[in-house]
Amino acid sequence: MQATADSTKMDCVWSNWKSQAIDLLYWRDIKQTGIVFGSFLLLLFSLTQFSVVSVVAYLALAALSATISFRIYKSVLQAVQKTDEGHPFKAYLELEITLSQEQIQKYTDCLQLYVNSTLKELRRLFLVQDLVDSLKFAVLMWLLTYVGALFNGLTLLLMAVVSMFTLPVVYVKHQAQVDQYLGLVRTHINTVVAKIQAKIPGAKRHAE
Repeated sequence: MQATADSTKMDCVWSNWKSQAIDLLYWRDIKQTGIVFGSFLLLLFSLTQFSVVSVVAYLALAALSATISFRIYKSVLQAVQKTDEGHPFKAYLELEITLSQEQIQKYTDCLQLYVNSTLKELRRLFLVQDLVDSLKFAVLMWLLTYVGALFNGLTLLLMAVVSMFTLPVVYVKHQAQVDQYLGLVRTHINTVVAKIQAKIPGAKRHAE
């Protein structure tokens, strides 16, 4: 019963995260998505110009400058108006931000599930449980060698973030055309795979 309850909680957490991610990527709240998208872009552009240590230091200094300035401003304002409103960040200082043991266990279980699933899939591919799938993986890795030669990791991450926040919207607006082209590509890929399976002894049997 306890395992079932924990599984249900994990599913609820994952469903909530998934729903929030979809809302962000589809720009359902333009202001919120704009803030998140802009923050990601600013961070990544900063990392292309400065080291991680410098970016973290600059961000910390910017945050401290804002909070210290606001604290001094409120203190002076209270002194002039002779009011006693207390610390301007009192509500945030009293906010509970610690993770409970249950929350830590829940997130650890989720991470363990994904790590185990990834390890099993990599073992299946590298030990050639299915020849065709391993060949597809090899082709993908070969293509990535060319991608890596053209772009560095930060550039790829920047392109991935831009794609995440633009492609879903483009797909919704042009779904019919995109589905048509994707269908053609999928048909072509399936035809090529079928030819490979027919030429490689044992590949068809393993795929089945």
